[in-house]
Amino acid sequence: MFQEDKQTELKPIYKRILLKLSGEALMGNSKKLGIDPQTVDQISREISEIYNMGVQIGIIVGGGNIFRGLSASARGMDRVTADYMGMLATVLNALALQDYLERYQIPTRVMTAIKMEELAEPFIRRRAISHLDNNNVVIFGAGTGNPYFTTDTAAALRAIEIEADAIFKGTQVDGVYDKDPQIYDDAVKFDELTYMQVVEKRLKVMDTTAVTLCMENNLPILVFKLKVAGNLKKIISGEKIGTKVIGE
Repeated sequence: MFQEDKQTELKPIYKRILLKLSGEALMGNSKKLGIDPQTVDQISREISEIYNMGVQIGIIVGGGNIFRGLSASARGMDRVTADYMGMLATVLNALALQDYLERYQIPTRVMTAIKMEELAEPFIRRRAISHLDNNNVVIFGAGTGNPYFTTDTAAALRAIEIEADAIFKGTQVDGVYDKDPQIYDDAVKFDELTYMQVVEKRLKVMDTTAVTLCMENNLPILVFKLKVAGNLKKIISGEKIGTKVIGE
């Protein structure tokens, strides 16, 4: 049973979502590599609020706060090895997020694309859907299990596989801009975009493979600022926050 939400009468318009978190989102404001407990606790509290609204939640978390395979490859490391190391970093983050979610009495399952059964379940699509139907939050670790694919692509793939209504991408800024708003004061924010506009304008929403997967399966992408209390609950309830990427 879901806990009663006494703080708000907001109703979710999405039944099942895939929440995409970057590894950097777990670092906190200090920007030091690693996992900031206070930040993970804040994110877990936000997730618990929408869970208590009855939303079924899958989560993909990156590993950039611990290790970035592409960056290591650029510095001379073998790309395949570096990518596998990055996948392992995502599992560390998934386990940390699981620990904090369970402190809010949220039942969770970690499923990984690379078998490590002492720590997590191997990803099996039907089992993942069963967990969601049984009101467990499912955290997907190790990306797609293949090198050369980002966690953006993993998010799109898992969202399609679990038949999510949308991908929610939590970022450091309040939507998608034509250029970095943290650098340029004249950056223009988009309230709504099509998949093709994202590709043609080369906007940094998700990588091209991920956007193409979403376009082919008509899966909306909602980009919002993660570290604003209540934002996730509001956007789940249909408030126009951030940027929405949809079809024509």
